[in-house]
Amino acid sequence: METKDIILELRNKHGLSQEQLAEKVFVTRQAVSRWETGETVPNTETLKLLSKLFDVSINTLLGSPRKLICQCCGMPLEDSSISKEPDGTYNEEYCKWCYTDGKFVYTSLDELTDFLVGHMSNDQFPPEKMRAYLNEMLPTLNHWK
Repeated sequence: METKDIILELRNKHGLSQEQLAEKVFVTRQAVSRWETGETVPNTETLKLLSKLFDVSINTLLGSPRKLICQCCGMPLEDSSISKEPDGTYNEEYCKWCYTDGKFVYTSLDELTDFLVGHMSNDQFPPEKMRAYLNEMLPTLNHWK
């Protein structure tokens, strides 16, 4: 989906006219119209306002051009699992289980690895195989570099 379609869909879903949306994000009705026709896209500050207003990530507003993964545990990120800062803005680097209320949950790589091995091991990936995989993959993520 393109940004123009996403903004139109979200505006309609929230029952807002172009004028009402414009007022909420401090732009003109014409600006909203240009976004919805694809003539322009919102600037960075307006994307932040739209993200907060519609409770979706900026990545979603832009048509999900990047496949986001948590830079702590490696889990794929969707809007429902992306962490938020204390002010309510999305932090698109981490999941809500690794980063909550502006703080990291896991204080060490070993602590995270132990938790994940305990919850992700199964018949195909017994604990020792899961631990070996995590010991190779987790250090490549930004949080642990």
